[in-house]
Amino acid sequence: MELSKAYNPKEVEDKIYKLWGESGFFTPEKTKRGLFQKKFVVTIAPPNITGELHIGHALENTLADIIVRMKRMQGYEVLWIPGIDHAGIATQNVVEKELKKEGLTRHDLGKEKFLELVWQWKEKYGSKILEQFKKLGLSVDWSRTRFTMDDDYTKAVYEVFNHYKKKGWIYQGYRVINWCPRCQSAISDLEVEYKETEGKLYFIKYPIVHDKPSFAKATEGRQTDYVVVATTKPETMLGDSAVAVNPKDEKYKELIGQKVILPIQKREIPIIADETVEMDFGTGAVKVTPAHSADDFEISQRHNLQVFEVIDKNGKMTKEAGAICEGLKTADCREKVLEKLGGLGLLEKTEELTHNIGHCERCDSIIEPLYSKQWFLKMKELAELAKKAVKTGLVQIRPEKWEGPYLNWLENIRDWNISRQLWWGHQIPGSEDVLDTWFSSALWPFAVLGWASSAKASEGTARQNDYKNFYPTQFITSARDILHLWITRMVFSGLELTGKIPFKDVYIHPTVLTKDGQRMSKSLGTGIDPLELIEKYGTDALRFGLAFQTTGVQDMKFNEDVIDAGKKFANKIWNVARFLLMNLEKNKDYELKLPSKLDTIDREFVQELKNLAKSTEENIRDFRFGQAANDLYHFFWDRFAAIYIEHAKEKINGGQPEARSKEQTLLWLLANQLKLLHPFMPFITEEIWNKLPIENKKMLLVEKWPK
Repeated sequence: MELSKAYNPKEVEDKIYKLWGESGFFTPEKTKRGLFQKKFVVTIAPPNITGELHIGHALENTLADIIVRMKRMQGYEVLWIPGIDHAGIATQNVVEKELKKEGLTRHDLGKEKFLELVWQWKEKYGSKILEQFKKLGLSVDWSRTRFTMDDDYTKAVYEVFNHYKKKGWIYQGYRVINWCPRCQSAISDLEVEYKETEGKLYFIKYPIVHDKPSFAKATEGRQTDYVVVATTKPETMLGDSAVAVNPKDEKYKELIGQKVILPIQKREIPIIADETVEMDFGTGAVKVTPAHSADDFEISQRHNLQVFEVIDKNGKMTKEAGAICEGLKTADCREKVLEKLGGLGLLEKTEELTHNIGHCERCDSIIEPLYSKQWFLKMKELAELAKKAVKTGLVQIRPEKWEGPYLNWLENIRDWNISRQLWWGHQIPGSEDVLDTWFSSALWPFAVLGWASSAKASEGTARQNDYKNFYPTQFITSARDILHLWITRMVFSGLELTGKIPFKDVYIHPTVLTKDGQRMSKSLGTGIDPLELIEKYGTDALRFGLAFQTTGVQDMKFNEDVIDAGKKFANKIWNVARFLLMNLEKNKDYELKLPSKLDTIDREFVQELKNLAKSTEENIRDFRFGQAANDLYHFFWDRFAAIYIEHAKEKINGGQPEARSKEQTLLWLLANQLKLLHPFMPFITEEIWNKLPIENKKMLLVEKWPK
């Protein structure tokens, strides 16, 4: 029954987590009580097998665990499934970096040997982050840990691919995609990181062709025989197919249908009208380079323009770029083009400007838009499914402000480029390419539960029973940067393939920034290692501090002082519990109920605690974690410890007749606060609970939530 003088998280956390694991209460089977018991099913956002725990992981999964623990205490049959993602391009990159240290490339090894090496990497490092999740105290069902390249998961991926293929929604075709010259693969639009860069806007003269009968009318009253276009990438002009203007732009109206001479290349290209041209950008006339701009490619499709590929997959200029630049890197070609234009008198002027340059999220190389043959998934019908789910309230996104971006993305969606030029991943049938990692991740809520009819016989029965018993799930949380990459795609995948929504509630949690509001960066030394904070303050302090700072804003400026406050709070809870235990009768178990007679202050605090239980449940349910943590903190510290404990001390230490009644009330108040605090601070609350002399108690993990 005794507690040590000071709370030491290092002596408690591993011991308590082991007890939880041995109890089996993380599995739904252990808490199942009947056919009509409500279920609460959550899937973890699977981290990459290359990953290590960062502060975003700590926040995301702490908040999910708070909900899961409350639901378990409320009597739900809870299943929280952990797992990891094979992370195609990220994993291939990290293994290639290791090879580079030995002076080797994947091509030196060959595909088969390289993939053996990747699997070895997965076995060595793949579960590292999951082990770190245990330090966070996550109450997941480890017996159901999944991996996106498990045999049965892989079969689910191919079943989905074949489903789309039979419907005619998967096709091969040429489109302009984001290409990483370093990774030698297509990259998703959503995985391009745009960085603000100082650059220049170049104004280039395109001579108007004179040999048309209508030329005189078209140029009447003009000061020049040129159309001037503005561009940030003059090297791509070598692949121009047209000059485009907005049909509403009066200054170019008479030139539509005429031709200009493309400088350097000396070929005639048309002046076309397209409503997508922004009249207030540059001169209002833009060059159209179909092979090296996704927007220009769309224009070329509408106007049946020729495609000239002038940049290759290595970021070098092709033969079609002409002798002036063939074989040069794009930056070197730019200098040649500008020099040539200057000599011809066709470079009107340059202006300084700041613009965004796309970089590969994985290796930081500059992305080249390239014309490439890829596999695509038609999105029209799938997008409608996803839109309808949110518009009708079947799926609810919180905070509500994210419904707008969700729907807007679906309104403007293009067919999904699902192929990647990698070796690691799910290989597309009949192709050397592999599927985009997010194609398989989109199946996560049902694939982890054994949805695939082709699941292995040895696992099939159990897994398929899981699908029957636990799908759909109820809740998912993620950062805003994968709202479209993952959340939206899970919605339409679930509806199309299972006929059910994959989850009811989506919570977009805040992004953790540095104290001064900057993005955290490991390379810049501004990242925060949660494991270091756990070592310094303890897990409960970290969890409580993160929840306390989750106040509804979408950019959380991390404050370590709040984690320190969480540590002090843990010590306060410990000291109050120690006081109580020192004053309870020895060798006696108490029934956890209030005495028959309560004085005025007892009734006041009992009512306050009942109100707190109600508001805490509502705040957690509605994702107001900061408010819940704040209320619990201030009630315990400012009311219970500062006022009620002092009141109780007078009665107990004074040996008054009502001393035993006061101890009983004190025990009831503390025990119920431990229950409310448990989802936030599971280790210290479980440790104290184990010491309390209460009749017929269970682990706090599965005790009843206060009503």
